[in-house]
Amino acid sequence: MSHKAGFVNIIGNPNVGKSTLMNGLVGEKMSIITSKAQTTRHRILGIVNDEDYQIVFSDTPGVLEPNYKLHEGMMKFVYSALEDADVLLLIVDAYDQIIKNEKVLKRLQTIEVPLIIVVNKIDLLDQERLEQTVNLWIEQFPKAEILPMSALHKQGLDTLLKKITELLPDSAPYFEKDALTDKTERFFMAEIIREKIFMNYKKEIPYSCEVVVNSFLDEENIVRIAADIMVARDSQKGILIGHQGKMLKKVGTSARIDMEKFLDKKVFLELYVKVDKDWRDEDSKLKRYGYL
Repeated sequence: MSHKAGFVNIIGNPNVGKSTLMNGLVGEKMSIITSKAQTTRHRILGIVNDEDYQIVFSDTPGVLEPNYKLHEGMMKFVYSALEDADVLLLIVDAYDQIIKNEKVLKRLQTIEVPLIIVVNKIDLLDQERLEQTVNLWIEQFPKAEILPMSALHKQGLDTLLKKITELLPDSAPYFEKDALTDKTERFFMAEIIREKIFMNYKKEIPYSCEVVVNSFLDEENIVRIAADIMVARDSQKGILIGHQGKMLKKVGTSARIDMEKFLDKKVFLELYVKVDKDWRDEDSKLKRYGYL
């Protein structure tokens, strides 16, 4: 019996549910999920293994027109996902009318690999609006397969998985069969902290932060983690720390609880806030943080 394997890359506008879908398909929490747009900044692989197939899912940042060099770096992850996909998943919701980047739109319209358009959040729609949305995307992409679903409620997930496995090429697995992701534990610890920042602060603060895990010591009974939260301006440092350090403590406590679940071990977490001026617009800093 032949074995199937391939890269199934997930793209779409910000906040349409790409990360929720990825986590649902992989069965593990790989990507940050918050109600704010642009929370995913990297390309994150999540691997699903079965006896007869291996699906390498790839979550990407939301498609946008860049405002910072950081955004340009994020968009490079999207362009790479368009180039190396065996199957492409375009996630849209009822309020999406068009892809928010002309270059990506043109590339999608000429792409030769199978394209599945997932109309997400159907739990928020009536039948008439759903039909309108489906027809809108059929007009733009007549060759695409359209699948309505709700990633949040896992409605339609099995149908999508079945369709993906049908479209996968015959191939040996790309990763070991027990692999779950290409990212390190350090990466996920930084993402957990970043998620808590998105959940606890408003306006530009979460978008101005980068998290760097400086040490990760896995001892017999505890994991000791020290991380820096970098902010773009001096004024943001005080907001992040909060009165008498209460806000930072809140972030640290909720992050530590999630880390302990993820690592299945006690965690001692130290957080420091530092200013790295204008890091979102400097090539050297973006390289250091893995965006270029």
